[in-house]
Amino acid sequence: MEALVSYYSRPSTCRYLPVGPFDSDAVVARLRLGPWSRSTLDEEGDILGLGVELISTATLIGDVMLRWTSERDRSGEIGWVLHPDHVGRGYATEAAQAVLGLAFGELELHRVIARIDARNTPSILVAERLGMRREAHLVENHWKDDEWSSEVDYAVLRREWLPQPGSE
Repeated sequence: MEALVSYYSRPSTCRYLPVGPFDSDAVVARLRLGPWSRSTLDEEGDILGLGVELISTATLIGDVMLRWTSERDRSGEIGWVLHPDHVGRGYATEAAQAVLGLAFGELELHRVIARIDARNTPSILVAERLGMRREAHLVENHWKDDEWSSEVDYAVLRREWLPQPGSE
């Protein structure tokens, strides 16, 4: 839990997220009964949060989220967050690739989107490295911290993803 608090309590980490920052009580609540408590995707709307661990130290350095957005359309949404000390090293891309492999493999989703704050250049670059295409720019669509933010939406289809190395 301390590892989650170490990055989710930072305003700089949560600047581009629709939620947070979180203190330790909020992190515990999200882990016990909230969106971080699930270990499976059983029905539309469920969110699966998976930790990103640095293998060399067995340290939690971030997390990746997969939300099942539509059963009928077989679609989902992916998101990622890393501790600021570990950004820029390819960990978010590697973790998101694994989650997309799960989404398109075992879960057989058809389409996965990523909704990213338009100011968050590092996450935009992750989406592009994943082979996702930019599909929308929603101008001033989210109010947080006394300001409007804009969103860019990226997407990839299963048929576009499966040919990628390491996706099986």
